Amino acid sequence: MTRRTYLHRLALTAALSGLALQAPAQQAKDPFIIGVCSHDLHLSDSRDQGNQLLREAGVESVRTDAHWAFLERKRDQLKVEPHWHRYLADAQAHQLGNLFILGYGNHFHGGGEKPRSEPVRAAFNRYVAFVAQQFRGRVTHYEVWNEWDVENPHDPRFTEDYVRLITDAAGIIRQHDPHATVLAGAVTTKGIESGFAQRLLKAGIMQSIDGLSLHPYVHCRGRGQNTPEAWIEWLTEVNLELSRIAGEPVPLYLTEMSWPAHQGSCGIDEDLQAAYLARSFFLVRTILNVRGYWWYDFRNDGTDKREREHNFGLLQQDYSLKPAYQVLKAISPIIQNYPFLGTADSAAKDVILLRFGNAEEQLLVAWSTGKSRSVSIESTGPMPGQLELIDTARPERGRTRAATSWNCASTTSTCTTRIMLDGFPKIISLGQSAPARSTPDNGCRFENGASKRGISDDCDQRSLPDPGNTWRTALR
Repeated sequence: MTRRTYLHRLALTAALSGLALQAPAQQAKDPFIIGVCSHDLHLSDSRDQGNQLLREAGVESVRTDAHWAFLERKRDQLKVEPHWHRYLADAQAHQLGNLFILGYGNHFHGGGEKPRSEPVRAAFNRYVAFVAQQFRGRVTHYEVWNEWDVENPHDPRFTEDYVRLITDAAGIIRQHDPHATVLAGAVTTKGIESGFAQRLLKAGIMQSIDGLSLHPYVHCRGRGQNTPEAWIEWLTEVNLELSRIAGEPVPLYLTEMSWPAHQGSCGIDEDLQAAYLARSFFLVRTILNVRGYWWYDFRNDGTDKREREHNFGLLQQDYSLKPAYQVLKAISPIIQNYPFLGTADSAAKDVILLRFGNAEEQLLVAWSTGKSRSVSIESTGPMPGQLELIDTARPERGRTRAATSWNCASTTSTCTTRIMLDGFPKIISLGQSAPARSTPDNGCRFENGASKRGISDDCDQRSLPDPGNTWRTALR
């Protein structure tokens, strides 16, 4: 897909969402959730520092497995292990929400098979009711089963059985904990590509649940198709298709997604993992009906650098920090507090320029997907002094003043500066926001709120906040 096609599809996504890009002072009705996946619920001696590290990184939700087998260790006797209560109490003390996955089978019922037959389904429903009763008000999100599609994503009957399971489970959860958010799907990349997610929507699944969860991994797709930019192009297409089938925007929750940093097939190094984390979090905010992104996972599952499953984490197994953790800590305040405002055109296809802003400030998030490039930024608003930015390649430094200053013409309000872009996003302050008004977006250069038609045919008229200190770029 070309960059131009992507921009047009991005505009269409916003139109389908029925959401004009809002004025900076307004936040989305459902705030975007930054989450991680974790297995620490099942560790009776899990370290207290884990939840503190999560909060310091800006994480708001932890997704974990509420295994049926762990709650029913004796046939027809459901019991919560004491350390689960300690885990939830500590999470609540750190203001962390919890997403519980309901599922995985129980050997007392059908030998651990999926609940497709009536006796196994009835036992599963008892387990769901027990969990919802025990944890009422303490679990913010429930997800019905994990990656049901993996076994057989093509069989319509297999899909129908899952839809029935969801319908029953969602009703039970709402009966016992009406304020919990109910998700279903956990659809893998294979399930998306084989039509499993589409069949769920056609079966009317959204009448029972609050959102469709996806696990859209791309790390094994091969060179050029495994990057955050290729990922967001594909995910944009998926979102358009799902919205078309449903006849309205589908609330999407990416409850698993990441890139593993291991030495082997489909692996990347830890620095590139950190860059991909930053790029993917900023890019996913361009799809307005994506409600959350849970990085898989919180810490490495092992210590073998050649084993893929051991190296997805933000932390090493011993809780020492990886570059990805430091980057998430640096960007999470931007993801949470600066809504996406639009894209900008550039003269090179390997330069990504995204605008974010709120009532106080406008930001330009920029990076190069190819070689490092020097980019000139021109602002038509007054921007005196040094350039302020966060360089995600050095996240521990936080917001700094660059050696580069804005150069402002004495006869006009135009100011320019130059910055070097690489694979790590730079978050550049463009100054204070101005009151909202209708201005152009997507590929247009801005000068005093007016579109320069003819510069790019990727322009799209939308209701956007006036950037105040508007800008344009040129590559050198």
